[in-house]
Amino acid sequence: MAQHASIELSTATLTSPEVVLDSNVLSREPRSSREEFSLPPVDSGKSAWLFLVACWLVEALVWGFAFSFGVFQDYYSLNEPFVGSGSIASIGTTTIGVMYMGTPGVVTLCRLYPRVARWFNIIGLAITSLAMALSSFCTTVPQLIVTQGLVAGIGGCFAYTPCVLYIDEWFVRRKGMAYGIVWSAAGFGGGLLPLLVKALLQSFGFRTAVQIWAGVLFVSASPLAYFIRPRLPYSATTHVRPFDARYFTSRAFTLHQVANIIQALGYFIPGFYLPSYARSVYGASGYLPTLTVLLVNVSATVGSVIMGSLTDKLQSTTCILISTVGATIGVLLIWGLSTSLPFLYLFCVVHGLFAGCWTSMWPAIMREVSLSDFDPVMVFGWLCVGRGIGNVASGPISSSLMGGMPWKGHSVGGYGSGYGSLIVLTGLSAFLGGSSFIWKQMNLL
Repeated sequence: MAQHASIELSTATLTSPEVVLDSNVLSREPRSSREEFSLPPVDSGKSAWLFLVACWLVEALVWGFAFSFGVFQDYYSLNEPFVGSGSIASIGTTTIGVMYMGTPGVVTLCRLYPRVARWFNIIGLAITSLAMALSSFCTTVPQLIVTQGLVAGIGGCFAYTPCVLYIDEWFVRRKGMAYGIVWSAAGFGGGLLPLLVKALLQSFGFRTAVQIWAGVLFVSASPLAYFIRPRLPYSATTHVRPFDARYFTSRAFTLHQVANIIQALGYFIPGFYLPSYARSVYGASGYLPTLTVLLVNVSATVGSVIMGSLTDKLQSTTCILISTVGATIGVLLIWGLSTSLPFLYLFCVVHGLFAGCWTSMWPAIMREVSLSDFDPVMVFGWLCVGRGIGNVASGPISSSLMGGMPWKGHSVGGYGSGYGSLIVLTGLSAFLGGSSFIWKQMNLL
Protein backbone atom coordinates (compact mmCIF):
# COMPACT_ATOMS: atom_id res chain seq x y z
CA MET A 1 0.00 0.00 0.00
CA ALA A 2 1.29 3.43 -0.83
CA GLN A 3 2.37 5.65 2.04
CA HIS A 4 -0.51 8.01 1.24
CA ALA A 5 -3.43 7.13 -0.94
CA SER A 6 -5.19 10.05 -2.67
CA ILE A 7 -8.82 9.19 -3.10
CA GLU A 8 -11.99 10.85 -4.22
CA LEU A 9 -15.00 10.18 -2.08
CA SER A 10 -17.44 8.07 -4.03
CA THR A 11 -19.08 4.70 -3.71
CA ALA A 12 -16.21 3.09 -5.54
CA THR A 13 -13.70 4.66 -3.22
CA LEU A 14 -15.16 3.08 -0.11
CA THR A 15 -14.70 -0.39 -1.58
CA SER A 16 -11.21 0.22 -2.86
CA PRO A 17 -8.53 -2.08 -1.41
CA GLU A 18 -6.40 1.00 -0.88
CA VAL A 19 -8.71 2.22 1.91
CA VAL A 20 -10.03 -0.26 4.45
CA LEU A 21 -12.81 1.09 6.62
CA ASP A 22 -14.39 -0.64 9.59
CA SER A 23 -18.11 -0.40 10.20
CA ASN A 24 -17.75 2.27 12.86
CA VAL A 25 -15.78 4.47 10.48
CA LEU A 26 -18.98 4.94 8.54
CA SER A 27 -20.35 6.87 11.52
CA ARG A 28 -18.09 9.78 10.62
CA GLU A 29 -19.70 12.81 8.99
CA PRO A 30 -20.63 12.75 5.29
CA ARG A 31 -18.02 14.13 2.98
CA SER A 32 -18.46 15.96 -0.29
CA SER A 33 -18.31 13.61 -3.24
CA ARG A 34 -15.88 16.01 -4.92
CA GLU A 35 -13.64 16.56 -1.88
CA GLU A 36 -10.17 15.11 -2.25
CA PHE A 37 -7.69 14.47 0.53
CA SER A 38 -4.82 12.22 1.44
CA LEU A 39 -5.18 9.47 4.01
CA PRO A 40 -2.32 7.67 5.78
CA PRO A 41 -2.50 3.88 5.42
CA VAL A 42 -4.07 1.58 7.98
CA ASP A 43 -2.05 -1.04 9.88
CA SER A 44 1.31 0.48 8.92
CA GLY A 45 3.23 3.68 8.32
CA LYS A 46 4.85 6.28 10.54
CA SER A 47 1.60 8.01 11.51
CA ALA A 48 -0.07 4.78 12.64
CA TRP A 49 2.89 3.72 14.77
CA LEU A 50 3.34 7.17 16.32
CA PHE A 51 -0.34 7.10 17.22
CA LEU A 52 0.05 3.65 18.80
CA VAL A 53 3.14 4.69 20.79
CA ALA A 54 1.39 7.82 22.11
CA CYS A 55 -1.66 5.77 23.13
CA TRP A 56 0.60 3.26 24.85
CA LEU A 57 2.32 5.94 26.91
CA VAL A 58 -0.94 7.60 27.94
CA GLU A 59 -2.41 4.24 28.95
CA ALA A 60 0.75 3.42 30.93
CA LEU A 61 0.44 6.62 32.95
CA VAL A 62 -3.34 6.69 33.44
CA TRP A 63 -4.13 3.01 33.95
CA GLY A 64 -0.71 2.23 35.42
CA PHE A 65 -1.43 4.54 38.32
CA ALA A 66 -4.88 2.99 38.86
CA PHE A 67 -3.35 -0.50 38.94
CA SER A 68 -0.67 0.68 41.40
CA PHE A 69 -3.17 1.55 44.09
CA GLY A 70 -2.13 -1.43 46.19
CA VAL A 71 0.95 0.57 47.19
CA PHE A 72 -1.19 3.51 48.30
CA GLN A 73 -3.57 1.19 50.12
CA ASP A 74 -0.68 -0.34 52.05
CA TYR A 75 0.58 3.15 52.95
CA TYR A 76 -2.86 4.45 53.97
CA SER A 77 -3.47 1.43 56.24
CA LEU A 78 -0.23 2.09 58.16
CA ASN A 79 0.06 5.87 58.34
CA GLU A 80 -1.87 8.80 59.74
CA PRO A 81 -4.36 10.27 59.19
CA PHE A 82 -5.87 7.25 57.41
CA VAL A 83 -4.67 4.34 59.58
CA GLY A 84 -7.57 2.32 60.95
CA SER A 85 -10.06 3.83 58.50
CA GLY A 86 -12.55 1.59 56.79
CA SER A 87 -13.25 1.35 53.06
CA ILE A 88 -9.67 2.15 52.01
CA ALA A 89 -9.98 -0.48 49.27
CA SER A 90 -12.94 1.46 47.85
CA ILE A 91 -10.63 4.29 46.73
CA GLY A 92 -8.88 2.14 44.13
CA THR A 93 -12.00 0.28 43.05
CA THR A 94 -13.78 3.62 42.54
CA THR A 95 -10.97 4.93 40.32
CA ILE A 96 -10.90 1.86 38.09
CA GLY A 97 -14.67 1.40 38.20
CA VAL A 98 -15.39 4.95 37.04
CA MET A 99 -12.81 4.69 34.25
CA TYR A 100 -14.46 1.53 33.00
CA MET A 101 -18.11 2.43 33.56
CA GLY A 102 -17.83 5.92 32.10
CA THR A 103 -16.56 4.65 28.75
CA PRO A 104 -19.91 4.38 26.88
CA GLY A 105 -20.81 7.93 27.89
CA VAL A 106 -17.50 9.34 26.70
CA VAL A 107 -17.68 7.31 23.46
CA THR A 108 -21.15 8.76 22.87
CA LEU A 109 -19.82 12.29 23.36
CA CYS A 110 -16.99 11.52 20.94
CA ARG A 111 -19.49 10.37 18.31
CA LEU A 112 -21.77 13.38 18.84
CA TYR A 113 -18.99 15.98 18.94
CA PRO A 114 -16.08 14.56 16.91
CA ARG A 115 -14.27 17.89 16.60
CA VAL A 116 -14.23 18.39 20.36
CA ALA A 117 -13.34 14.73 20.98
CA ARG A 118 -9.93 15.42 19.48
CA TRP A 119 -9.12 17.32 22.72
CA PHE A 120 -10.71 14.95 25.23
CA ASN A 121 -7.30 13.41 25.90
CA ILE A 122 -5.65 16.62 27.14
CA ILE A 123 -8.83 17.64 29.02
CA GLY A 124 -8.89 14.31 30.82
CA LEU A 125 -5.22 14.53 31.76
CA ALA A 126 -5.80 18.00 33.23
CA ILE A 127 -8.76 16.76 35.29
CA THR A 128 -6.81 13.77 36.58
CA SER A 129 -3.77 15.84 37.51
CA LEU A 130 -5.94 18.41 39.29
CA ALA A 131 -7.75 15.66 41.21
CA MET A 132 -4.47 14.16 42.36
CA ALA A 133 -3.19 17.56 43.48
CA LEU A 134 -6.40 18.21 45.44
CA SER A 135 -6.21 14.77 47.07
CA SER A 136 -2.97 15.80 48.76
CA PHE A 137 -5.07 17.97 51.12
CA CYS A 138 -7.44 15.14 52.10
CA THR A 139 -7.59 13.99 55.71
CA THR A 140 -10.32 11.31 55.49
CA VAL A 141 -10.95 8.26 53.32
CA PRO A 142 -14.29 9.59 51.93
CA GLN A 143 -12.41 12.66 50.67
CA LEU A 144 -9.89 10.38 48.94
CA ILE A 145 -12.72 8.39 47.38
CA VAL A 146 -14.07 11.61 45.83
CA THR A 147 -10.72 13.02 44.60
CA GLN A 148 -8.46 10.03 43.85
CA GLY A 149 -11.46 7.81 43.12
CA LEU A 150 -14.33 9.63 41.44
CA VAL A 151 -12.77 12.76 39.92
CA ALA A 152 -9.48 11.14 38.90
CA GLY A 153 -11.49 8.26 37.39
CA ILE A 154 -13.58 10.66 35.30
CA GLY A 155 -10.45 12.41 34.05
CA GLY A 156 -8.78 9.11 33.26
CA CYS A 157 -11.81 7.98 31.27
CA PHE A 158 -11.72 11.12 29.11
CA ALA A 159 -7.95 10.72 28.69
CA TYR A 160 -7.91 7.15 27.41
CA THR A 161 -11.21 6.79 25.49
CA PRO A 162 -9.99 8.65 22.34
CA CYS A 163 -7.17 6.09 22.13
CA VAL A 164 -9.70 3.27 21.89
CA LEU A 165 -11.94 5.19 19.53
CA TYR A 166 -9.22 5.97 17.01
CA ILE A 167 -7.57 2.53 17.07
CA ASP A 168 -10.57 1.38 15.03
CA GLU A 169 -9.56 3.87 12.32
CA TRP A 170 -5.81 3.28 12.35
CA PHE A 171 -5.81 -0.53 12.54
CA VAL A 172 -8.07 -3.03 10.79
CA ARG A 173 -6.35 -6.31 9.91
CA ARG A 174 -4.02 -6.01 12.92
CA LYS A 175 -6.63 -4.60 15.28
CA GLY A 176 -6.27 -7.30 17.94
CA MET A 177 -2.52 -6.77 18.02
CA ALA A 178 -2.97 -3.00 18.33
CA TYR A 179 -5.45 -3.33 21.20
CA GLY A 180 -3.18 -5.84 22.92
CA ILE A 181 -0.17 -3.52 22.68
CA VAL A 182 -2.09 -0.52 24.03
CA TRP A 183 -3.67 -2.46 26.89
CA SER A 184 -0.31 -3.97 27.80
CA ALA A 185 0.73 -0.45 28.79
CA ALA A 186 -1.44 -0.64 31.91
CA GLY A 187 0.60 -3.62 33.06
CA PHE A 188 3.89 -1.93 32.28
CA GLY A 189 2.86 1.25 34.05
CA GLY A 190 1.50 -0.80 36.91
CA GLY A 191 4.88 -2.49 37.16
CA LEU A 192 7.02 0.63 37.07
CA LEU A 193 4.86 3.15 38.90
CA PRO A 194 4.64 1.20 42.19
CA LEU A 195 8.40 1.62 42.56
CA LEU A 196 8.14 5.35 41.86
CA VAL A 197 5.14 5.77 44.18
CA LYS A 198 6.84 3.80 46.95
CA ALA A 199 9.99 5.92 46.67
CA LEU A 200 8.01 9.18 46.69
CA LEU A 201 5.94 8.17 49.71
CA GLN A 202 9.01 7.09 51.67
CA SER A 203 11.04 10.17 50.75
CA PHE A 204 8.44 12.95 50.90
CA GLY A 205 5.36 11.65 52.66
CA PHE A 206 1.80 11.54 51.37
CA ARG A 207 1.08 15.21 50.55
CA THR A 208 4.27 16.07 48.66
CA ALA A 209 4.42 12.68 46.92
CA VAL A 210 0.92 13.07 45.48
CA GLN A 211 1.62 16.63 44.35
CA ILE A 212 4.81 15.52 42.59
CA TRP A 213 2.93 12.74 40.84
CA ALA A 214 0.21 15.15 39.68
CA GLY A 215 2.85 17.33 38.03
CA VAL A 216 4.70 14.39 36.48
CA LEU A 217 1.47 13.01 35.02
CA PHE A 218 0.43 16.20 33.24
CA VAL A 219 3.89 17.32 32.06
CA SER A 220 4.87 13.92 30.69
CA ALA A 221 1.55 12.93 29.10
CA SER A 222 0.11 16.17 27.70
CA PRO A 223 2.56 16.45 24.73
CA LEU A 224 1.40 13.02 23.57
CA ALA A 225 -2.08 14.39 22.86
CA TYR A 226 -0.77 15.80 19.56
CA PHE A 227 -0.36 12.28 18.16
CA ILE A 228 -3.68 10.91 19.45
CA ARG A 229 -5.89 12.04 16.63
CA PRO A 230 -8.34 10.51 14.13
CA ARG A 231 -7.11 9.10 10.87
CA LEU A 232 -10.09 10.45 8.94
CA PRO A 233 -10.72 14.22 8.52
CA TYR A 234 -14.04 15.81 9.38
CA SER A 235 -16.50 17.41 7.00
CA ALA A 236 -18.19 20.72 7.65
CA THR A 237 -21.49 18.97 8.38
CA THR A 238 -21.79 16.71 11.39
CA HIS A 239 -23.81 13.55 11.01
CA VAL A 240 -24.24 11.02 13.78
CA ARG A 241 -25.39 7.49 13.00
CA PRO A 242 -28.01 6.30 15.50
CA PHE A 243 -26.51 4.10 18.18
CA ASP A 244 -27.94 0.67 17.57
CA ALA A 245 -28.00 -1.23 20.86
CA ARG A 246 -29.83 -4.35 19.67
CA TYR A 247 -26.80 -6.40 20.67
CA PHE A 248 -27.89 -5.72 24.29
CA THR A 249 -30.64 -8.27 23.84
CA SER A 250 -28.53 -10.79 21.93
CA ARG A 251 -27.66 -14.01 23.70
CA ALA A 252 -24.01 -13.79 22.66
CA PHE A 253 -23.46 -10.37 24.22
CA THR A 254 -25.39 -11.26 27.39
CA LEU A 255 -23.41 -14.45 28.05
CA HIS A 256 -20.09 -12.73 27.36
CA GLN A 257 -21.05 -9.81 29.59
CA VAL A 258 -22.06 -12.00 32.54
CA ALA A 259 -18.75 -13.86 32.33
CA ASN A 260 -16.95 -10.52 32.01
CA ILE A 261 -18.51 -9.19 35.24
CA ILE A 262 -17.76 -12.37 37.18
CA GLN A 263 -14.11 -12.42 36.06
CA ALA A 264 -13.66 -8.77 37.08
CA LEU A 265 -15.18 -9.43 40.50
CA GLY A 266 -12.12 -11.40 41.56
CA TYR A 267 -9.38 -10.21 39.23
CA PHE A 268 -8.65 -6.91 40.97
CA ILE A 269 -8.53 -8.31 44.51
CA PRO A 270 -4.89 -9.55 44.40
CA GLY A 271 -3.67 -6.18 43.16
CA PHE A 272 -5.20 -4.46 46.18
CA TYR A 273 -4.17 -6.96 48.86
CA LEU A 274 -0.92 -8.60 47.73
CA PRO A 275 1.44 -6.00 49.29
CA SER A 276 -0.33 -6.27 52.64
CA TYR A 277 -0.43 -10.07 52.29
CA ALA A 278 3.32 -10.32 51.66
CA ARG A 279 4.06 -8.05 54.61
CA SER A 280 1.67 -9.61 57.16
CA VAL A 281 2.01 -13.29 56.21
CA TYR A 282 5.68 -13.56 55.23
CA GLY A 283 7.15 -10.55 57.01
CA ALA A 284 8.30 -8.92 53.77
CA SER A 285 9.58 -5.37 54.14
CA GLY A 286 11.05 -2.57 52.05
CA TYR A 287 10.34 -3.06 48.36
CA LEU A 288 9.54 -6.78 48.66
CA PRO A 289 5.78 -6.23 49.21
CA THR A 290 5.68 -3.78 46.29
CA LEU A 291 7.33 -6.40 44.09
CA THR A 292 4.10 -8.41 44.15
CA VAL A 293 2.18 -5.68 42.30
CA LEU A 294 5.12 -5.13 39.94
CA LEU A 295 5.24 -8.80 38.93
CA VAL A 296 1.48 -8.99 38.32
CA ASN A 297 1.47 -5.90 36.12
CA VAL A 298 4.64 -6.65 34.15
CA SER A 299 3.39 -10.18 33.46
CA ALA A 300 0.05 -8.72 32.36
CA THR A 301 1.98 -6.63 29.83
CA VAL A 302 3.42 -9.73 28.22
CA GLY A 303 0.14 -11.62 28.41
CA SER A 304 -1.83 -8.78 26.83
CA VAL A 305 0.44 -8.53 23.79
CA ILE A 306 0.38 -12.30 23.23
CA MET A 307 -3.37 -12.62 23.72
CA GLY A 308 -4.07 -9.59 21.56
CA SER A 309 -2.20 -11.20 18.69
CA LEU A 310 -4.04 -14.50 19.23
CA THR A 311 -7.44 -12.77 18.93
CA ASP A 312 -6.62 -11.94 15.30
CA LYS A 313 -6.38 -15.68 14.62
CA LEU A 314 -8.55 -17.56 17.14
CA GLN A 315 -12.15 -17.48 18.31
CA SER A 316 -12.87 -15.58 21.48
CA THR A 317 -13.89 -18.71 23.41
CA THR A 318 -10.57 -20.42 22.64
CA CYS A 319 -8.69 -17.44 24.02
CA ILE A 320 -11.00 -17.37 27.05
CA LEU A 321 -10.28 -21.05 27.77
CA ILE A 322 -6.52 -20.43 27.76
CA SER A 323 -6.91 -17.51 30.15
CA THR A 324 -9.33 -19.36 32.45
CA VAL A 325 -7.25 -22.51 32.90
CA GLY A 326 -4.05 -20.59 33.67
CA ALA A 327 -5.73 -18.09 36.01
CA THR A 328 -7.67 -20.72 37.98
CA ILE A 329 -4.61 -22.91 38.52
CA GLY A 330 -2.61 -19.87 39.57
CA VAL A 331 -5.09 -18.76 42.24
CA LEU A 332 -6.43 -21.99 43.73
CA LEU A 333 -3.24 -24.06 43.60
CA ILE A 334 -0.22 -21.75 43.58
CA TRP A 335 -1.53 -18.92 45.79
CA GLY A 336 -3.86 -21.10 47.83
CA LEU A 337 -1.14 -23.63 48.73
CA SER A 338 1.84 -21.25 48.85
CA THR A 339 3.95 -21.36 52.00
CA SER A 340 6.77 -18.96 51.13
CA LEU A 341 7.39 -15.61 49.44
CA PRO A 342 8.97 -17.12 46.28
CA PHE A 343 5.79 -19.14 45.63
CA LEU A 344 3.74 -15.98 46.11
CA TYR A 345 5.90 -14.28 43.49
CA LEU A 346 5.30 -17.24 41.15
CA PHE A 347 1.57 -16.76 41.59
CA CYS A 348 1.94 -13.05 40.73
CA VAL A 349 3.60 -13.94 37.41
CA VAL A 350 0.97 -16.58 36.51
CA HIS A 351 -1.92 -14.33 37.53
CA GLY A 352 -0.61 -11.47 35.42
CA LEU A 353 0.02 -13.64 32.35
CA PHE A 354 -3.33 -15.42 32.26
CA ALA A 355 -5.83 -13.21 34.12
CA GLY A 356 -4.25 -9.87 33.20
CA CYS A 357 -4.79 -10.44 29.48
CA TRP A 358 -8.61 -10.57 29.76
CA THR A 359 -9.37 -7.25 28.10
CA SER A 360 -7.10 -8.15 25.18
CA MET A 361 -9.71 -10.75 24.22
CA TRP A 362 -12.37 -8.09 23.76
CA PRO A 363 -11.56 -7.39 20.07
CA ALA A 364 -12.57 -10.99 19.31
CA ILE A 365 -15.80 -10.54 21.26
CA MET A 366 -16.44 -7.21 19.54
CA ARG A 367 -15.92 -8.88 16.17
CA GLU A 368 -18.31 -11.73 16.94
CA VAL A 369 -21.03 -9.62 18.60
CA SER A 370 -21.01 -6.63 16.23
CA LEU A 371 -22.97 -6.90 13.01
CA SER A 372 -22.42 -4.61 10.03
CA ASP A 373 -24.66 -1.89 11.45
CA PHE A 374 -23.35 -1.98 15.03
CA ASP A 375 -20.64 0.27 16.40
CA PRO A 376 -17.91 -2.06 17.73
CA VAL A 377 -16.47 0.70 19.94
CA MET A 378 -19.81 0.95 21.74
CA VAL A 379 -19.69 -2.82 22.29
CA PHE A 380 -16.27 -2.23 23.82
CA GLY A 381 -17.72 0.54 25.98
CA TRP A 382 -20.39 -1.70 27.46
CA LEU A 383 -17.87 -4.46 28.10
CA CYS A 384 -16.00 -1.81 30.08
CA VAL A 385 -19.16 -1.15 32.08
CA GLY A 386 -19.39 -4.84 32.96
CA ARG A 387 -15.78 -4.88 34.07
CA GLY A 388 -16.37 -1.73 36.08
CA ILE A 389 -19.35 -3.28 37.86
CA GLY A 390 -17.25 -6.25 38.89
CA ASN A 391 -14.42 -4.01 40.00
CA VAL A 392 -16.59 -1.70 42.11
CA ALA A 393 -18.38 -4.64 43.72
CA SER A 394 -15.07 -6.31 44.60
CA GLY A 395 -14.15 -3.50 47.02
CA PRO A 396 -16.92 -3.84 49.61
CA ILE A 397 -17.17 -7.62 49.09
CA SER A 398 -13.46 -8.13 49.75
CA SER A 399 -13.57 -5.83 52.79
CA SER A 400 -16.46 -7.81 54.30
CA LEU A 401 -14.75 -11.14 53.61
CA MET A 402 -11.63 -9.96 55.43
CA GLY A 403 -13.57 -9.22 58.60
CA GLY A 404 -12.36 -11.48 61.39
CA MET A 405 -9.66 -13.07 59.18
CA PRO A 406 -11.67 -16.30 58.54
CA TRP A 407 -9.94 -19.72 58.49
CA LYS A 408 -6.75 -18.22 59.95
CA GLY A 409 -4.68 -21.02 61.44
CA HIS A 410 -7.29 -23.63 60.48
CA SER A 411 -6.17 -24.49 56.95
CA VAL A 412 -3.00 -24.93 54.88
CA GLY A 413 -0.98 -22.40 52.93
CA GLY A 414 -2.71 -19.24 51.86
CA TYR A 415 -6.10 -20.61 52.82
CA GLY A 416 -5.08 -20.50 56.48
CA SER A 417 -3.45 -17.06 56.32
CA GLY A 418 -6.60 -15.09 57.09
CA TYR A 419 -6.91 -14.22 53.39
CA GLY A 420 -8.39 -17.61 52.47
CA SER A 421 -11.85 -16.26 51.65
CA LEU A 422 -10.30 -13.77 49.20
CA ILE A 423 -8.33 -16.57 47.52
CA VAL A 424 -11.49 -18.65 47.10
CA LEU A 425 -13.45 -15.70 45.69
CA THR A 426 -10.66 -14.86 43.24
CA GLY A 427 -10.32 -18.47 42.12
CA LEU A 428 -14.05 -19.02 41.64
CA SER A 429 -14.42 -15.80 39.65
CA ALA A 430 -11.53 -16.84 37.40
CA PHE A 431 -13.13 -20.26 36.82
CA LEU A 432 -16.67 -18.97 36.22
CA GLY A 433 -15.33 -16.20 34.01
CA GLY A 434 -14.54 -18.92 31.48
CA SER A 435 -18.18 -19.95 31.18
CA SER A 436 -18.37 -18.60 27.62
CA PHE A 437 -16.31 -21.58 26.47
CA ILE A 438 -18.94 -23.96 27.95
CA TRP A 439 -21.76 -22.04 26.30
CA LYS A 440 -19.93 -22.34 22.98
CA GLN A 441 -19.71 -26.12 23.34
CA MET A 442 -23.46 -26.19 24.05
CA ASN A 443 -24.12 -24.13 20.88
CA LEU A 444 -25.45 -21.23 22.93
CA LEU A 445 -22.81 -18.89 21.48
